Amino acid sequence: MNKQELKDLEDRLWQAADNLRANSPLKASQYSAPLLGLIFLRFASIKYKLHETAILEEYLQSKNSRNAKTIEQIALRICGFFLPEKSRYDYLLSLPTTENIPQAIKEAMEEIEKHRPELAGCLPKDEYLKLKSEKDEDFTFAKDLLKILKDIPEEIDGDIFGKVYEFFLGKFALAEGQGGGEFYTPTSVVQLMVEMIEPYGGTIFDPACGSGGMFVQSSEFVNRMREHNKKKDIEPLQVYGCEKEEETTKIARMNMFLHGLHNKVVQANSYYEDPHDSFEKFDFVMANPPFNVDDVKLSSVKSQRRFNKYGVPQNKTKKGKKDEQEDKETVPNANYLWINLFATSLKPKGRAALVMANSASDARNSEADIRERLIKDGIVSCMLSLPKNMFYTVTLPATLWFFDKARTDDKRILFIDARNIFRQVDRAHREFTPEQIQNIACIRHLYYGDKQYMVDLLANYEQQILDLSNEADKLHEIYNEALTEKERLTKAFERINEKALTEVPIVSKETTKELKEVDRLLKQAEKLWKDKLAEQHYFEDQYTWLTERFSNGEYEDVTGLCKAATLEEIAEQDYSLNPGRYVGVVIEEDGMTEEEFKNEIKERHDTLNSLNQKVKELETLIEQNLKSLWL
Repeated sequence: MNKQELKDLEDRLWQAADNLRANSPLKASQYSAPLLGLIFLRFASIKYKLHETAILEEYLQSKNSRNAKTIEQIALRICGFFLPEKSRYDYLLSLPTTENIPQAIKEAMEEIEKHRPELAGCLPKDEYLKLKSEKDEDFTFAKDLLKILKDIPEEIDGDIFGKVYEFFLGKFALAEGQGGGEFYTPTSVVQLMVEMIEPYGGTIFDPACGSGGMFVQSSEFVNRMREHNKKKDIEPLQVYGCEKEEETTKIARMNMFLHGLHNKVVQANSYYEDPHDSFEKFDFVMANPPFNVDDVKLSSVKSQRRFNKYGVPQNKTKKGKKDEQEDKETVPNANYLWINLFATSLKPKGRAALVMANSASDARNSEADIRERLIKDGIVSCMLSLPKNMFYTVTLPATLWFFDKARTDDKRILFIDARNIFRQVDRAHREFTPEQIQNIACIRHLYYGDKQYMVDLLANYEQQILDLSNEADKLHEIYNEALTEKERLTKAFERINEKALTEVPIVSKETTKELKEVDRLLKQAEKLWKDKLAEQHYFEDQYTWLTERFSNGEYEDVTGLCKAATLEEIAEQDYSLNPGRYVGVVIEEDGMTEEEFKNEIKERHDTLNSLNQKVKELETLIEQNLKSLWL
């Protein structure tokens, strides 16, 4: 499911659900919990249905063996969870409105929690009993709610569950006047973070985990490596998370449940609580924490070793300051609390990836001192500038920070400026394509001396180009056949018209109908052919992008893209971690990148076409009005 399809689904679901709520006895605050619970149940049912045949086959075989297993055990291994019959969405949807559907939904949730105790308290239950007002004679409202969510398609991939959840949370927050809802890290950004740190099993920690999207993408990376036989012996990731908001914590646990991830996700404020005893405990840390928080109490964090190893950000204190005033003092900006936490949570050879506001790369005062210590310690391995408009609810420009404790002897830092690498989703949003993610990751692999990664990637592109070229040739043949058929029918139609001039008019309706159908097929064939050519050219562009910049198959600094800076070069820049200071910038006279210029020209061309169309419509209208004056 692409971005536009997801957006259409979200808008359609919300509009239908909101219209239904308007005619219900529930307030928005009462309506959110049962609706989100049903979305969870819908996704759980979709996933279980995908594995149900395999589960039943193995269960029937197991019944006659010495080591017979229960269906629950088999389902847990194959699917990650067991879903009882009466907890499935289709069963609830099949209930007539005369049945107590709200009670049935509550019992469905209770059955799920019975088989997975770690979900206890996460699923809404009693909330469904409010889905019927005293005036209602049956349970039509609950039935209609189930029908709406049936629109969620069964052909899903990736973390669609988390995205739909985040979308609805934001909508409910806005409906209640809370302004904004939950922040969601775009999937393509998370995928890039994963590709850069390669979490090959072990423990992974997210101290601001939201709905758990970082964990989902990391797990999918492990599954891909296992499927491609690159890492056959990879163990499943052990997931540890903290989330400040109670409702979002519940959602994260549901998300982990659906993806079969055993986890320790807890509700906690990571500034003041450390439920996982995180100091030097994890193989990987990934997070997109809140930016620029300025109300964290200094007295509560300055003595914690997870925050003070490299120094705690704080204002300059005046001599003779009273103790009671110190108790009220807050950290001027919590960005470096997070950065400290990521650095200190890693094991001696651990790796981390985090999203951070651009301002942190050049922050001054006490933050500059912390940054200098991190750089000299050698923990910062890479800094990457993201394109603008990558995030859906936040417009602040962001940078990805990467830590690698296994390479602290190498004090160099790889700077990558990816601001001009993106695909335009719509006018306001951008994303990375899978190939762009691989190309960026390739820079890191070459920098680390892994030449084989580029060899394999280019070989894959070559195969894609060859396959697409063959498919395009076949589609071109189909197009030519349709064109030939159209020309034949057109000539036949012309002969009929010529004959009609000398004899009684005889126009073949069948010929006309056949000509229209061939014309339709011709346009369809042309579109398929050109789309396939465009796809082929896209992979050719990705191949060229890599080979032009790294023609020898080895890492080299590329102006405007990447630079491996030494400690001395970084010191000359006052220990700034802003990639733009190192990679160089191609300055355009109009201040726009090539991609932005193309988009601008396209928008202007579309506007011009629209205006020209309106001109034609007005000309026609004026002509009609003038003619009417003489009738």
